[in-house]
Amino acid sequence: MPDDAADPMVVHELQLQRSSWVPNNPKLAVLLYRGALSAAAGSKSFEDLFASNGWTRIWRNGIFTFDHYHSGAHEVLGIAGGTAKLLLGGPEGKEIDVAAGDCLILPAGTGHRNLGASADFSVVGGYPPGQHADILTSAPSEEQLLTIAELSIPVSDPIEGADGYLVRAWHSD
Repeated sequence: MPDDAADPMVVHELQLQRSSWVPNNPKLAVLLYRGALSAAAGSKSFEDLFASNGWTRIWRNGIFTFDHYHSGAHEVLGIAGGTAKLLLGGPEGKEIDVAAGDCLILPAGTGHRNLGASADFSVVGGYPPGQHADILTSAPSEEQLLTIAELSIPVSDPIEGADGYLVRAWHSD
């Protein structure tokens, strides 16, 4: 939940089509939570929130500056500091600006890349239990496409828990 009731969290859905060699996810939309936490909340707050909602393999770092995607995991990216311009969906994808406090949930297959960031840009990431992120930088095999299509939908939203937006949006399909 957002830390500041004066600035309520807003969730945007972005459905991406296949782009060049990046498969994206044919069924699940990218979820962009604007103001998931206060801009001053920091890395520890995202880590604690993700862990309390059952997301695992939590890490701190940034976002690669090359197009890539994961076939074996959905991924959450909490923007813990700074700002960045990201490219979602591969070379023909959509540019978005993110800032501290925002959070993205990328369904498996979603291309993502850091196009440029402030010096203080930092990210906390994680994955649903039992899912493992590979780093793919070329067109998927038939087996990888099948993995993306059959990957289980998380039972908990990393921001809002079992009754969160992800659960309602991704399980309604």
